[in-house]
Amino acid sequence: MNCDCCCEKCASRLYAQEVPIFESLSEEELDRIISVRKHMVLKKGESLFLEGDKVSKLFIISEGMIKISKSTATGKEQIINILTVGDFLGESNILGDTKESNVSAVAVKNTELCTISREDLKNILYSNPSICLKLLSEMNKRLIEVENLSKNLSNNNPEARICCMLLEFSEKYGKVVNGKIEIDLPLNREGMANYCGIARETLSRKLTLLENENIIKAVGTKKIIINNLSLLEESIF
Repeated sequence: MNCDCCCEKCASRLYAQEVPIFESLSEEELDRIISVRKHMVLKKGESLFLEGDKVSKLFIISEGMIKISKSTATGKEQIINILTVGDFLGESNILGDTKESNVSAVAVKNTELCTISREDLKNILYSNPSICLKLLSEMNKRLIEVENLSKNLSNNNPEARICCMLLEFSEKYGKVVNGKIEIDLPLNREGMANYCGIARETLSRKLTLLENENIIKAVGTKKIIINNLSLLEESIF
């Protein structure tokens, strides 16, 4: 669902510099961006776009979470990234020609986004080179993440793949509580298995082994506590 203007929540996040690519802008420049943004709402499981779609907007997440995935040669889902508040997507077709997307973007939970059209963003970029640098920096960061994911998937050791995933989640979604790292998981068990490129049963078995070694502790299906970060890192090698 789209609205005619940017919601107050999105505007307040922008002014509070919670959207990294716009953090260097003046209040006047922020006003300009807010004036051209649209608001969009997705329900959990709803697609923002699919592989093969042409994407001509920049999407900025103001609430919720989006998973980026693609289909493997065998037709299975391979999750590539999980984006959350302040993250953006759709940037690859903003700086170059509009092409068919090679990934899908689906809401992991009820999600709100603001959108900026290709033409509006181009006009903003021409007068604010700092945003271009931020975009390029973030795109480079994501390329590195994809390279790390490829290296992880090339590792035939399922436990190492799981440990890599947990370390990544700890950096993105973890918080330190009483000397331990609590992770509010962005994915359910099936999603985590798809992220690691393994069977769900294998994931469950390996998580249990890590629990038995007191490296982690699962709290239901929504949270994992890392008891010993060093041992988790050592389990990769």
